[in-house]
Amino acid sequence: MQQTEPAPYRTVFISDVHLGAKTCQAERLLAFLRDLEADAIYLVGDIIDGWQLKTGWYWPQPHNDVVQKLLRKARKGTRLVYVPGNHDEFLRNYFGTHFGGIEVMADAVHVAADGKRYLVTHGDRFDLVVKHARWLSLFGDHANVLAMTINKVTNWFRRRFGLGYWSLSGWAKLKLKRAVNYIGDFEQALAAEARRHRCDGVICGHIHHPAARDIGGVRYVNCGDWVENCTVVVERQDGEIEILWTLPSQDLSPVTQRARAA
Repeated sequence: MQQTEPAPYRTVFISDVHLGAKTCQAERLLAFLRDLEADAIYLVGDIIDGWQLKTGWYWPQPHNDVVQKLLRKARKGTRLVYVPGNHDEFLRNYFGTHFGGIEVMADAVHVAADGKRYLVTHGDRFDLVVKHARWLSLFGDHANVLAMTINKVTNWFRRRFGLGYWSLSGWAKLKLKRAVNYIGDFEQALAAEARRHRCDGVICGHIHHPAARDIGGVRYVNCGDWVENCTVVVERQDGEIEILWTLPSQDLSPVTQRARAA
């Protein structure tokens, strides 16, 4: 993977931050935002974890700092578009409104510098776990917190024996999604929705699985998350869309690694 220095981007897409959850890596996102220069930022859902906040209030200073940093960027002229997800679904009552310079939209169509059109949507509407079995999704959310705790212990032992990082929560989540979503793969469904909107691609989140690939002529891009992967999708000035991976095993500097679509 090739390292790149922070650079001004045309557009940045961030999803699944989960502010309000103990698993959120707000400090790392804040480090990324500090030196970020972008014309527009899309918040692609689950930025605030309303589900976790309902079960118990957790809002440390770094979580508040992320919100303040985003609002400050909006005041300084960066366009901010918020496309709510299932964890921040309370914002779906405010489609078409502005608050603090942030536009709240159900979905958006982003036109890149090269003229390509991208549907921007969180993606939960295409996940049967959420759509038809909300109780199972809520159970899975609490189970994910437990899995993250187990991860810390497991990976401490793995490091002691020279083994690489392994994500129990990520493995379990992907297994669950694939088992339940019997009408088709999540990525295929999003690609089909992009075609329906006559778009060249789709940029989404929801499943915490960063990816960028071609599906039947449609560019599928998933932003990933700021719980485990700490990834963000960026559009460069020439319209190229790619995933940036931060370096979770090192310090909180905004140096990133670039992963182009395979």
